Amino acid sequence: MTKPISPIPISQAYRFCPQCGAESQPISGGPFRCPQCSFTQFFGPVAAVGALVVDDQNRLLLLRRARDPGQGMLGLPGGFVDPGETIEEALRRECTEETNLQIQQADLLVSFPNRYEYHGLVSPVIDLFYVCTVQDVTAIELQVAEVDQYHWVLPGEEPLDQMAFESNRRAIELFRAG
Repeated sequence: MTKPISPIPISQAYRFCPQCGAESQPISGGPFRCPQCSFTQFFGPVAAVGALVVDDQNRLLLLRRARDPGQGMLGLPGGFVDPGETIEEALRRECTEETNLQIQQADLLVSFPNRYEYHGLVSPVIDLFYVCTVQDVTAIELQVAEVDQYHWVLPGEEPLDQMAFESNRRAIELFRAG
């Protein structure tokens, strides 16, 4: 049986320089700097988006995640921003991909730093959350590879202890606080 690997920061995963191949020493925080060729790689956060989709009854859409990280737990529609994509484009794409819902209005609520732990690596992320309305809430169709259930919940009924990501929970709390 394979022993579970303790997650490590992405910056510590660089054991060899991607430019010259020289072996490197582990670093803690900061950029990777090759001692041989001076190649430098920064490990800033990647951008991700989350949609707080609200219907005309002020209910919030929560999705149950079908895969890791956080399989079986709840989350908001959202995901990573692709290269060449704006934050707003990513928000619309992710919401449509996961739910088939078309965002009509999106207003920035807040951003939070986050940690994305996956396959033994921890990457820094900046999550941007938007309060969204959609054109037709009845058009919902789930992308079963990503999410396998959805729930519309009233204010105060959100099962915050079941959220896959702390930043999602904090965004919902902030939104409900008003």
